[in-house]
Amino acid sequence: MDFYIVDVFAEEKYQGNQLAVLIPSRTISTEEMQRIAREINFNETTFILSGKQDNGGYDVRIFTPDVEVPFAGHPTLGTAFIIQKVIENNESKQITLNLKVGQIPVNIEGEQLIMKQNPPELGTIIPDQDIFTEILQIPNEDIDSRFPIQIVSTGLPAVIVPLCSLDAVNRCKINHNNYQNFIDNVIKANILVFTPETKLKENDLNVRVFLDDTGFPEDPATGSANGNLAGYLIAHNFFESKNIVYRVEQGFQMGRPSILNIQAKNSQNSIQILVGGKVFLIAKGEWY
Repeated sequence: MDFYIVDVFAEEKYQGNQLAVLIPSRTISTEEMQRIAREINFNETTFILSGKQDNGGYDVRIFTPDVEVPFAGHPTLGTAFIIQKVIENNESKQITLNLKVGQIPVNIEGEQLIMKQNPPELGTIIPDQDIFTEILQIPNEDIDSRFPIQIVSTGLPAVIVPLCSLDAVNRCKINHNNYQNFIDNVIKANILVFTPETKLKENDLNVRVFLDDTGFPEDPATGSANGNLAGYLIAHNFFESKNIVYRVEQGFQMGRPSILNIQAKNSQNSIQILVGGKVFLIAKGEWY
């Protein structure tokens, strides 16, 4: 079967988040897909299971090295990029993926691929800051207490933790035992920390996303979690607007700098979220 490696949310090659995309030429079992994802050992690997649109979109499944996931942001954009280039021959300006979470449309606008995420579910607010100071190994004063710590999901949940400074974001270091205890007793969710202090002046937020139980402690670019963050920012009037456009820098602490372009607005009591970025083709080949 043909396979492709792309960098997603990158400004140039060898940045952003890596993704492997495979197009099986035969029927392939869930077990084999999982084994292939484990062999590749990227944060995610996707499989395009239909060579043409079915029910309005292309059937796609997403795997980490350990488990299948219903939705993830950078695999959605990276897979849509390959469908547009390889299957659609650059002729389509919109690609729809049929994922476990539902249909996700991706628009191609020049170099940008932009996905519309599901409306966010604004979940539990966690009043006990100590839980996260112990997980992140930072003092209480690093948390921006003007805004809540909250669970948010557009398909894959994340705990949003606002921090006061870039220095605080940089100093975050996961205590794996405390994080696992939170996962076991509260919710299986990523942790997203953010601050409006940025490394590059043209960006609006610096973000890190921790993924303790996936086999990867941190993600260099996370479309799903940043979609969750967009819903949070609207809900809590972070930018003092109900219609926001902003740039996120992520992955700088990992040596995989990434840029995500986010739009969100509150319309008719529903938060609409668009997450976009560039994708670069790095390699292609044959999987035996």
